[in-house]
Amino acid sequence: MAEFEEPEMKISAEDMASARIPLRYRDYCAHMLVPLNKCRHRTMYLPWKCEEERHAYEKCQYEDFMRRAKMLSQINENKSIS
Repeated sequence: MAEFEEPEMKISAEDMASARIPLRYRDYCAHMLVPLNKCRHRTMYLPWKCEEERHAYEKCQYEDFMRRAKMLSQINENKSIS
């Protein structure tokens, strides 16, 4: 059976709590959400502002999804072999 390496959390639980990140967003990309939210508050959520931060956060979310999908497909392959 394949072993999977968990990604490193780059922000602590205390930092996420102090940044008031909701529980559902406390994932491996939370460290990118903090500067994005600060930028959003600073620019009053204007949609054309904070594009670099938003794209970086969305890319992190996509890469995390692809990692989890690959992990699930490998688990399913191992089950079908057994």
